[in-house]
Amino acid sequence: MKRKVEIDPERARLLEDQGRIKNWKRWGPYLAARQWGTVREDYSADGSCWSYFPHDHARSRAYRWGEDGLFGWTDRQCRLCFAPALWNGADPILKERIFGLTGPEGNNGEDVKECFYYLEGLPTHSYMKALYKYPQREFPYADLLNKNRGRKRGESEFELIDSGLFDQNQYFDFFIEYAKGGANDILIQLTAVNRYSQSAPLSILPTLWFRNSWSWGREGEGYTTRPSMTLTAKNIISSDHPSLGRFYCAIDPEVSGEVTPLFTENETNTSRLFNTPSHFKYVKDGFHDYVVQKRENAVNPILEGTKACFLVKAQVPANQEIKIKLRLYSPEEQPAELFGKAFDQIIAQRIAEVDQFYKSRISAHALPEEQKIVRQANAGLLWTKQFYYYSVKEWIEGDPSQPKPDPRRRSIRNSGWEHLYNRDIISMPDKWEYPWYAAWDLAFHCVAFAKIDPDFAKRQLVLLMREWYMHPNGQIPAYEFAFSDVNPPVHAWACWRVYKMSGVRGKRDRNFLARTFQKLLVNFTWWINRKDVDGKNLFAGGFLGLDNIGVFDRGAPLPTGGHLEQADATAWMAFYCSTMLSMALELAEEDQCFGDMASKFFEHFVAITDSINHHGGKGLWDEQD
Repeated sequence: MKRKVEIDPERARLLEDQGRIKNWKRWGPYLAARQWGTVREDYSADGSCWSYFPHDHARSRAYRWGEDGLFGWTDRQCRLCFAPALWNGADPILKERIFGLTGPEGNNGEDVKECFYYLEGLPTHSYMKALYKYPQREFPYADLLNKNRGRKRGESEFELIDSGLFDQNQYFDFFIEYAKGGANDILIQLTAVNRYSQSAPLSILPTLWFRNSWSWGREGEGYTTRPSMTLTAKNIISSDHPSLGRFYCAIDPEVSGEVTPLFTENETNTSRLFNTPSHFKYVKDGFHDYVVQKRENAVNPILEGTKACFLVKAQVPANQEIKIKLRLYSPEEQPAELFGKAFDQIIAQRIAEVDQFYKSRISAHALPEEQKIVRQANAGLLWTKQFYYYSVKEWIEGDPSQPKPDPRRRSIRNSGWEHLYNRDIISMPDKWEYPWYAAWDLAFHCVAFAKIDPDFAKRQLVLLMREWYMHPNGQIPAYEFAFSDVNPPVHAWACWRVYKMSGVRGKRDRNFLARTFQKLLVNFTWWINRKDVDGKNLFAGGFLGLDNIGVFDRGAPLPTGGHLEQADATAWMAFYCSTMLSMALELAEEDQCFGDMASKFFEHFVAITDSINHHGGKGLWDEQD
């Protein structure tokens, strides 16, 4: 008699999601930490994305392609968004998003200037936890900018901790937790801990808003008529979206502090930014104006709009904490009891399930501190999933209801990628410094993901080779600054590793392996035809060295003419061949047609290694270097 194998609750949810029984991954931490300053939001004539959409505009200008927030939460199509905002009574602006220096501003390039930490996470996002350290004195926006701008490249950066803001522990530890009671029932717990020896004021604005998908003059997939939010009870906001349907957001009426519901619109404040009359009386930065500028007429008195919050004003006692509990849920999954003991029990249960999930996935020999590091590393992976939306064709054309973009934009970047249409949840290198996917980073992420969520890892690898991602010529898109840049060909290796890691021999996903192998053939052919200029099995490319460390841009034409034949590019291609050979041999065990492909890649490998070892008599190795 076979012994029944128990499946932990999170594994059960993963299987339900994979089998489309329940949509457990519909909601997650899919908001960017920075949408401003990205290529997607840049409609400038010269491609200067940092200056076209700076941090100062972020609170006032509606985004076109996504949303950002402080540990934000949204559905997989980024229609309805949630994130907390904070105000300590001293800052010049609401703390609605993470701040950092742009590429030209920092002495070491773009650089986030906040203290925040991803602490826990489950692959279905049934429990997520993060920490933000919020100073009680005025945040030094100008100081961070000026001191870093004045430092040379060889000098260290001026960080927030260097400003003295955290001296004497004069700050709040602000924790945010999400826990799922069901696929469409999200419990939210905000905890503000005063680490200072005196009580301190804190305004907390749990904010709900719709991504603007109605102001661009377009119709079709992803575009809607204007949704709406209203206050249906003293502590409940009702949101209605044409494609998402109705959701409620409730705040626990037992919260300590004064609670005021506020409503405005997720529309650009053109009056502030461009000195032209705004089409809407209530605009995106209405909550900032109400709280910081004390303008009571900045919010809608009839309590409706496309952006809403519960403003909680509290005085946090010295060395004590306050909690705010909220619940975001659909009418179909409305719980019998919104708050109280049931709320606390679900959060406690999910925390226990995190322990259970990782207990079977982390070596029992690991020390407690090592286990904590592994869990926090996985939390970082899970928190940096992001909704990524970019249609290059529409971006180049501009939108019917917006000013026509300068035609020079077409020649700046990505004009050869008009087929590219991205509107998916994708693993990011970092949601602030790199809030866009990078193909070879993603390949490495997927190998790590295979240990906790192999289905997600496989779907990500397949996604980048779908016809609306991969170029018709076979190139895999690199990253949004230049999709045509050349990255190391590690995608095949990642597919092979994930295949082996996600099942024991004889029970592995051969359909995944065959599916990726076919598309990788197209990509391999692109390398052979485009990057081996003279047909000598010597390859060239741009972003191929030790993370592109070089004295000049190897992706640009040489100033002296001619072309490069690169040792590292050629070595990467030998590695590509050996991986494809392994994949072909595996597939040939059940389908003899793949046997011919195995011999093809063996011959390629021999030819490339011969060039590496013997080209020019000495090969590509330089003993002195």
